[in-house]
Amino acid sequence: MPGPSPSATLWAIHALTTGTLSVGLDSAGYEVLSRIVLALACASWLAAVARAVLRPPRAWREEAAAALTFTAATAMVGTGFCAAGWPRSAAALLALAALLWTGLLWVGLLGVRTPDRQGSVFLRCVATQGLAVLGAALAAAERAAWLAHTALVLFWLGLVLYVVALFRFRPRQMTEDAGDHWLAAGGLGVSALAGALLLGADSGGFYLWNDDNRAVLTRVAVALLVLTLVCCVVLLTAELMWPRHRYDVSRWATVFVVAVTAAAALAIAAALDVPWLDGAGRALLWVAVAVWLGCAAWALASARAGAGSGRVRSRARR
Repeated sequence: MPGPSPSATLWAIHALTTGTLSVGLDSAGYEVLSRIVLALACASWLAAVARAVLRPPRAWREEAAAALTFTAATAMVGTGFCAAGWPRSAAALLALAALLWTGLLWVGLLGVRTPDRQGSVFLRCVATQGLAVLGAALAAAERAAWLAHTALVLFWLGLVLYVVALFRFRPRQMTEDAGDHWLAAGGLGVSALAGALLLGADSGGFYLWNDDNRAVLTRVAVALLVLTLVCCVVLLTAELMWPRHRYDVSRWATVFVVAVTAAAALAIAAALDVPWLDGAGRALLWVAVAVWLGCAAWALASARAGAGSGRVRSRARR
Protein backbone atom coordinates (compact mmCIF):
# COMPACT_ATOMS: atom_id res chain seq x y z
CA MET A 1 0.00 0.00 0.00
CA PRO A 2 1.94 3.04 -1.18
CA GLY A 3 1.74 6.20 0.88
CA PRO A 4 3.47 9.40 1.82
CA SER A 5 6.04 7.52 3.85
CA PRO A 6 6.87 3.81 3.48
CA SER A 7 7.65 3.65 7.20
CA ALA A 8 4.35 5.30 8.14
CA THR A 9 2.49 2.88 5.90
CA LEU A 10 4.33 -0.09 7.40
CA TRP A 11 3.48 0.88 10.96
CA ALA A 12 -0.13 1.74 10.06
CA ILE A 13 -0.87 -1.59 8.37
CA HIS A 14 0.95 -3.38 11.19
CA ALA A 15 -1.22 -1.58 13.77
CA LEU A 16 -4.37 -2.42 11.78
CA THR A 17 -3.46 -6.09 11.51
CA THR A 18 -2.26 -6.48 15.10
CA GLY A 19 -5.23 -4.58 16.52
CA THR A 20 -7.61 -6.84 14.62
CA LEU A 21 -5.80 -9.92 15.91
CA SER A 22 -6.16 -8.58 19.45
CA VAL A 23 -9.92 -8.21 18.97
CA GLY A 24 -10.16 -11.80 17.76
CA LEU A 25 -8.12 -13.13 20.67
CA ASP A 26 -10.36 -11.30 23.13
CA SER A 27 -13.48 -12.76 21.47
CA ALA A 28 -12.00 -16.24 21.87
CA GLY A 29 -11.37 -15.63 25.59
CA TYR A 30 -7.57 -15.30 25.48
CA GLU A 31 -7.56 -12.05 27.44
CA VAL A 32 -3.93 -12.00 28.55
CA LEU A 33 -2.62 -12.77 25.06
CA SER A 34 -5.07 -10.24 23.62
CA ARG A 35 -3.69 -7.48 25.87
CA ILE A 36 -0.11 -8.32 24.89
CA VAL A 37 -1.01 -8.15 21.21
CA LEU A 38 -2.94 -4.91 21.83
CA ALA A 39 0.19 -3.41 23.37
CA LEU A 40 2.10 -4.29 20.20
CA ALA A 41 -0.66 -2.68 18.13
CA CYS A 42 -0.43 0.49 20.23
CA ALA A 43 3.35 0.60 19.74
CA SER A 44 2.90 0.31 15.97
CA TRP A 45 0.16 2.95 16.04
CA LEU A 46 2.40 5.38 17.92
CA ALA A 47 5.24 4.68 15.49
CA ALA A 48 2.89 5.49 12.59
CA VAL A 49 1.95 8.77 14.27
CA ALA A 50 5.61 9.65 14.81
CA ARG A 51 6.44 8.94 11.17
CA ALA A 52 3.38 10.78 9.88
CA VAL A 53 4.04 14.06 11.70
CA LEU A 54 7.42 14.26 10.02
CA ARG A 55 5.82 14.39 6.59
CA PRO A 56 4.67 17.66 4.97
CA PRO A 57 0.87 18.15 4.71
CA ARG A 58 1.12 18.14 0.90
CA ALA A 59 2.23 14.48 0.98
CA TRP A 60 -1.02 13.47 2.65
CA ARG A 61 -3.10 15.48 0.20
CA GLU A 62 -1.42 13.82 -2.76
CA GLU A 63 -1.58 10.23 -1.51
CA ALA A 64 -4.36 9.04 0.79
CA ALA A 65 -3.69 5.28 0.91
CA ALA A 66 -1.50 5.42 4.02
CA ALA A 67 -3.88 7.89 5.69
CA LEU A 68 -6.84 5.58 5.09
CA THR A 69 -4.84 2.68 6.50
CA PHE A 70 -4.04 4.76 9.57
CA THR A 71 -7.73 5.66 9.99
CA ALA A 72 -8.72 1.98 9.92
CA ALA A 73 -5.87 1.13 12.32
CA THR A 74 -7.06 3.81 14.76
CA ALA A 75 -10.55 2.32 14.73
CA MET A 76 -9.34 -1.25 15.27
CA VAL A 77 -6.98 -0.28 18.10
CA GLY A 78 -9.94 1.56 19.64
CA THR A 79 -12.01 -1.61 19.35
CA GLY A 80 -9.25 -3.42 21.21
CA PHE A 81 -9.45 -0.81 23.97
CA CYS A 82 -13.22 -1.27 24.15
CA ALA A 83 -12.82 -5.05 24.46
CA ALA A 84 -10.26 -4.50 27.23
CA GLY A 85 -12.76 -2.43 29.20
CA TRP A 86 -11.35 1.03 28.47
CA PRO A 87 -14.34 2.80 26.86
CA ARG A 88 -12.98 6.35 27.36
CA SER A 89 -9.82 5.56 25.43
CA ALA A 90 -11.92 3.82 22.79
CA ALA A 91 -14.19 6.87 22.53
CA ALA A 92 -11.18 9.15 22.08
CA LEU A 93 -9.85 7.00 19.24
CA LEU A 94 -13.32 6.85 17.70
CA ALA A 95 -13.43 10.65 17.65
CA LEU A 96 -9.96 10.81 16.08
CA ALA A 97 -10.76 8.14 13.48
CA ALA A 98 -14.06 9.86 12.62
CA LEU A 99 -12.27 13.19 12.18
CA LEU A 100 -9.66 11.62 9.90
CA TRP A 101 -12.31 9.72 7.97
CA THR A 102 -14.42 12.83 7.43
CA GLY A 103 -11.44 14.79 6.16
CA LEU A 104 -10.34 12.00 3.84
CA LEU A 105 -13.87 11.56 2.50
CA TRP A 106 -14.06 15.27 1.72
CA VAL A 107 -10.65 15.25 0.07
CA GLY A 108 -11.72 12.16 -1.87
CA LEU A 109 -14.73 14.02 -3.24
CA LEU A 110 -12.33 16.70 -4.44
CA GLY A 111 -10.30 14.14 -6.37
CA VAL A 112 -7.57 12.78 -4.11
CA ARG A 113 -4.86 10.84 -5.94
CA THR A 114 -5.07 7.18 -4.91
CA PRO A 115 -3.75 4.03 -6.59
CA ASP A 116 -6.33 3.12 -9.22
CA ARG A 117 -7.35 -0.42 -10.04
CA GLN A 118 -5.18 -1.83 -7.23
CA GLY A 119 -6.20 -3.44 -3.96
CA SER A 120 -5.84 -0.06 -2.27
CA VAL A 121 -9.17 1.01 -3.79
CA PHE A 122 -10.84 -1.04 -1.03
CA LEU A 123 -9.28 1.06 1.73
CA ARG A 124 -12.21 3.49 1.81
CA CYS A 125 -14.48 0.55 2.59
CA VAL A 126 -12.07 -0.85 5.20
CA ALA A 127 -11.74 2.53 6.95
CA THR A 128 -15.51 3.11 6.94
CA GLN A 129 -16.28 -0.35 8.28
CA GLY A 130 -13.54 0.10 10.89
CA LEU A 131 -15.54 3.04 12.22
CA ALA A 132 -18.68 0.87 12.17
CA VAL A 133 -16.87 -1.87 14.12
CA LEU A 134 -15.68 0.52 16.83
CA GLY A 135 -19.02 2.31 16.94
CA ALA A 136 -20.92 -0.97 17.40
CA ALA A 137 -18.51 -2.20 20.08
CA LEU A 138 -18.67 1.08 22.01
CA ALA A 139 -22.45 1.26 21.64
CA ALA A 140 -22.78 -2.17 23.26
CA ALA A 141 -20.40 -1.22 26.08
CA GLU A 142 -22.02 2.17 26.80
CA ARG A 143 -25.63 1.28 25.91
CA ALA A 144 -25.68 4.13 23.42
CA ALA A 145 -28.45 3.52 20.90
CA TRP A 146 -27.56 6.60 18.83
CA LEU A 147 -24.03 5.27 18.37
CA ALA A 148 -25.34 1.89 17.23
CA HIS A 149 -27.63 3.54 14.69
CA THR A 150 -24.75 5.69 13.44
CA ALA A 151 -22.61 2.57 13.12
CA LEU A 152 -25.42 0.95 11.13
CA VAL A 153 -25.39 3.85 8.65
CA LEU A 154 -21.62 3.51 8.31
CA PHE A 155 -22.04 -0.24 7.79
CA TRP A 156 -24.33 0.27 4.79
CA LEU A 157 -22.16 3.07 3.46
CA GLY A 158 -19.14 0.78 3.70
CA LEU A 159 -20.90 -1.80 1.56
CA VAL A 160 -21.67 0.85 -1.06
CA LEU A 161 -18.01 1.90 -1.07
CA TYR A 162 -17.00 -1.74 -1.50
CA VAL A 163 -19.18 -2.08 -4.60
CA VAL A 164 -17.72 1.14 -6.01
CA ALA A 165 -14.20 -0.14 -5.34
CA LEU A 166 -15.02 -3.48 -6.93
CA PHE A 167 -15.76 -1.75 -10.23
CA ARG A 168 -12.43 0.08 -10.03
CA PHE A 169 -10.44 -3.03 -9.14
CA ARG A 170 -8.68 -4.81 -11.98
CA PRO A 171 -8.77 -8.63 -11.50
CA ARG A 172 -5.36 -8.88 -13.15
CA GLN A 173 -3.94 -7.36 -9.95
CA MET A 174 -4.42 -10.77 -8.32
CA THR A 175 -1.48 -11.94 -10.42
CA GLU A 176 0.63 -8.79 -10.02
CA ASP A 177 0.08 -7.08 -6.66
CA ALA A 178 2.52 -7.76 -3.84
CA GLY A 179 -0.32 -8.10 -1.31
CA ASP A 180 -2.75 -5.21 -1.79
CA HIS A 181 -5.16 -7.43 -3.70
CA TRP A 182 -6.06 -9.24 -0.46
CA LEU A 183 -7.94 -6.12 0.60
CA ALA A 184 -10.69 -7.33 -1.74
CA ALA A 185 -11.35 -9.98 0.91
CA GLY A 186 -10.42 -7.65 3.77
CA GLY A 187 -13.24 -5.26 2.91
CA LEU A 188 -15.73 -8.13 3.04
CA GLY A 189 -14.27 -9.51 6.26
CA VAL A 190 -14.35 -6.24 8.19
CA SER A 191 -17.89 -5.66 6.90
CA ALA A 192 -18.91 -9.07 8.27
CA LEU A 193 -17.32 -8.17 11.62
CA ALA A 194 -19.20 -4.87 11.73
CA GLY A 195 -22.50 -6.62 10.99
CA ALA A 196 -21.85 -9.23 13.66
CA LEU A 197 -21.03 -6.61 16.31
CA LEU A 198 -24.17 -4.68 15.40
CA LEU A 199 -26.15 -7.89 15.98
CA GLY A 200 -24.31 -8.53 19.24
CA ALA A 201 -25.01 -5.01 20.50
CA ASP A 202 -28.74 -5.82 20.52
CA SER A 203 -28.66 -8.08 23.58
CA GLY A 204 -29.11 -8.14 27.31
CA GLY A 205 -32.30 -6.08 27.30
CA PHE A 206 -30.72 -3.34 25.15
CA TYR A 207 -33.28 -3.17 22.34
CA LEU A 208 -31.99 -1.81 19.01
CA TRP A 209 -33.47 -3.71 16.09
CA ASN A 210 -36.91 -5.10 15.37
CA ASP A 211 -37.32 -8.63 14.01
CA ASP A 212 -37.16 -7.53 10.37
CA ASN A 213 -34.04 -5.43 10.86
CA ARG A 214 -32.34 -8.19 12.80
CA ALA A 215 -33.21 -10.76 10.13
CA VAL A 216 -31.72 -8.55 7.39
CA LEU A 217 -28.57 -7.90 9.44
CA THR A 218 -28.20 -11.61 10.13
CA ARG A 219 -28.50 -12.62 6.49
CA VAL A 220 -26.14 -9.89 5.31
CA ALA A 221 -23.49 -10.64 7.97
CA VAL A 222 -23.55 -14.38 7.22
CA ALA A 223 -23.46 -13.74 3.46
CA LEU A 224 -20.48 -11.42 3.92
CA LEU A 225 -18.60 -14.05 5.90
CA VAL A 226 -19.27 -16.66 3.21
CA LEU A 227 -18.16 -14.24 0.49
CA THR A 228 -15.01 -13.49 2.49
CA LEU A 229 -14.11 -17.17 2.62
CA VAL A 230 -14.83 -17.63 -1.09
CA CYS A 231 -12.70 -14.59 -1.92
CA CYS A 232 -9.88 -15.96 0.27
CA VAL A 233 -9.94 -19.24 -1.65
CA VAL A 234 -9.73 -17.38 -4.97
CA LEU A 235 -6.87 -15.18 -3.77
CA LEU A 236 -4.99 -18.12 -2.27
CA THR A 237 -5.32 -19.99 -5.55
CA ALA A 238 -3.90 -16.97 -7.36
CA GLU A 239 -0.99 -16.86 -4.90
CA LEU A 240 -0.20 -20.52 -5.60
CA MET A 241 -0.39 -20.03 -9.36
CA TRP A 242 1.58 -16.77 -9.37
CA PRO A 243 3.74 -16.86 -6.24
CA ARG A 244 5.40 -13.72 -4.89
CA HIS A 245 8.80 -14.56 -3.50
CA ARG A 246 9.87 -11.09 -2.38
CA TYR A 247 8.71 -9.44 0.83
CA ASP A 248 6.63 -6.29 0.53
CA VAL A 249 4.89 -4.12 3.14
CA SER A 250 1.62 -4.88 1.36
CA ARG A 251 1.92 -8.52 2.47
CA TRP A 252 0.52 -7.45 5.85
CA ALA A 253 -2.81 -7.02 4.07
CA THR A 254 -2.90 -10.82 3.77
CA VAL A 255 -2.38 -11.17 7.51
CA PHE A 256 -5.14 -8.65 8.12
CA VAL A 257 -7.58 -10.69 6.05
CA VAL A 258 -6.93 -13.88 8.02
CA ALA A 259 -7.23 -12.04 11.35
CA VAL A 260 -10.42 -10.17 10.47
CA THR A 261 -12.05 -13.30 9.03
CA ALA A 262 -11.36 -15.16 12.26
CA ALA A 263 -12.70 -12.26 14.33
CA ALA A 264 -15.82 -12.05 12.16
CA ALA A 265 -16.49 -15.79 12.45
CA LEU A 266 -16.17 -15.61 16.25
CA ALA A 267 -18.42 -12.55 16.46
CA ILE A 268 -21.12 -14.10 14.27
CA ALA A 269 -20.93 -17.35 16.24
CA ALA A 270 -21.45 -15.42 19.48
CA ALA A 271 -24.27 -13.27 18.10
CA LEU A 272 -26.17 -16.21 16.58
CA ASP A 273 -25.07 -18.90 19.07
CA VAL A 274 -23.49 -21.25 16.51
CA PRO A 275 -21.02 -23.55 18.36
CA TRP A 276 -19.44 -25.13 15.27
CA LEU A 277 -18.70 -21.71 13.79
CA ASP A 278 -17.06 -20.72 17.05
CA GLY A 279 -14.77 -23.74 16.75
CA ALA A 280 -13.93 -22.86 13.15
CA GLY A 281 -13.24 -19.27 14.15
CA ARG A 282 -10.88 -20.37 16.91
CA ALA A 283 -8.98 -22.61 14.51
CA LEU A 284 -8.71 -19.78 11.98
CA LEU A 285 -7.58 -17.45 14.76
CA TRP A 286 -4.52 -19.61 15.45
CA VAL A 287 -3.84 -19.68 11.73
CA ALA A 288 -3.88 -15.88 11.88
CA VAL A 289 -1.39 -15.93 14.76
CA ALA A 290 0.90 -18.23 12.79
CA VAL A 291 0.62 -16.08 9.65
CA TRP A 292 1.33 -12.94 11.71
CA LEU A 293 4.47 -14.52 13.15
CA GLY A 294 5.52 -15.77 9.71
CA CYS A 295 5.09 -12.35 8.11
CA ALA A 296 7.00 -10.69 10.96
CA ALA A 297 9.88 -13.16 10.51
CA TRP A 298 9.83 -12.58 6.74
CA ALA A 299 9.95 -8.81 7.27
CA LEU A 300 12.86 -9.12 9.68
CA ALA A 301 14.79 -11.40 7.32
CA SER A 302 14.14 -9.03 4.42
CA ALA A 303 15.33 -6.04 6.46
CA ARG A 304 18.52 -7.85 7.44
CA ALA A 305 19.15 -8.90 3.85
CA GLY A 306 18.61 -5.33 2.67
CA ALA A 307 20.98 -3.97 5.30
CA GLY A 308 23.58 -6.57 4.35
CA SER A 309 23.37 -5.78 0.65
CA GLY A 310 23.63 -2.10 1.48
CA ARG A 311 26.86 -2.69 3.33
CA VAL A 312 28.24 -4.67 0.41
CA ARG A 313 27.41 -1.87 -2.02
CA SER A 314 29.00 0.66 0.29
CA ARG A 315 32.26 -1.26 0.39
CA ALA A 316 32.23 -1.65 -3.38
CA ARG A 317 32.02 2.12 -3.85
CA ARG A 318 34.97 2.66 -1.61
